[in-house]
Amino acid sequence: MDSKFDIQAYMTAGVERVVKDALKATFRDPRESAYMLKFAATSKKASARRAKSEAEGTHIPPFLIASITSKCNLRCAGCYSRSNHATEDCAAHDQLEAGEWSKIFDEADELGISFILLAGGEPMIRRDVIEAAGERENILFPIFTNGVFIDDKYFELFDRHRNLIPIMSIEGGRESTDARRGKGIYDRLIANMDKFKEKSLIYGCSVTVTTENIKDVVSPEFIATLRDRGCKAVIYVEYVPVTEESRELAIGDDERNYFSGELARLREEEPEMVFVSFPGDEKSSGGCIAAGRGFFHINSHGGAEPCPFSPYSDINVRETSLREAIESKLFKALQSGGVLADDHNGGCVLFEKRELVEALLG
Repeated sequence: MDSKFDIQAYMTAGVERVVKDALKATFRDPRESAYMLKFAATSKKASARRAKSEAEGTHIPPFLIASITSKCNLRCAGCYSRSNHATEDCAAHDQLEAGEWSKIFDEADELGISFILLAGGEPMIRRDVIEAAGERENILFPIFTNGVFIDDKYFELFDRHRNLIPIMSIEGGRESTDARRGKGIYDRLIANMDKFKEKSLIYGCSVTVTTENIKDVVSPEFIATLRDRGCKAVIYVEYVPVTEESRELAIGDDERNYFSGELARLREEEPEMVFVSFPGDEKSSGGCIAAGRGFFHINSHGGAEPCPFSPYSDINVRETSLREAIESKLFKALQSGGVLADDHNGGCVLFEKRELVEALLG
């Protein structure tokens, strides 16, 4: 990994860009814009706290992914979480309680972490944790959800707490979405979108990009379907092949170059929407930004992991502080060992080179 690359400057610029784009996307909604303006000021203070820690020898990433439950009501084809057994119907007492998540959110705020992505399983199952997140207005909480559990009480919660941003998963049109997620899911998502628009609530969509849908999900027709229903953010996630049989679904360099061009076009043509690609062009960030470089993952049991696609941990936040978790031996070894900058296929270097990660754990 290039020792000259400044990860702190890169991630700070990334946060500022996301906040700027979010302000642009919400300027027609006074309440949403008011929150985003306040958050912009807060995120600058958070950046200053991270810079202070950096000067003292500790790199604090601006992003955190929190899988607040391992339960899920759907069985989506090719799900990485079920493949690595992270999504199981385990007993409630095995999961972190709402109070434990509240403590994590508070410490994240103190450290200068500006974004916490709530995931699962299906995070909407944990209404108690999402309510706790809503109280932490210094942090923006995108909630990655299949959309099935969004009800009137959730709409009321999103209206009260503008830092909660539902991000609903969609695979393109009805045929591709229902084929992966189950019959009727597409229509449920469209109904949710219409209600979000009716209530003037901000929301986004996440799209798993594969060799099969890569052209459809950047098409004018698909984007218009989302835009016309008030969608303000689209987060594209490259498919990670969880089995050898599914490897052909993972996009390669040619598709990635095509997609990068289409993403630039969308950002130019749709100024009232935010478009984010994950992992995006890792070369511009000095390699993968997982394992604490740009973000890390806390699973539903408290284990601090490099990312959701790399479910390995040597430290648990139930037993230590968030700061200590960020400086775990596994994260330090990954950051210094060059694994994060290795060439790879598919959307995740740590998933592809999981034998090396396992070796680091001994």
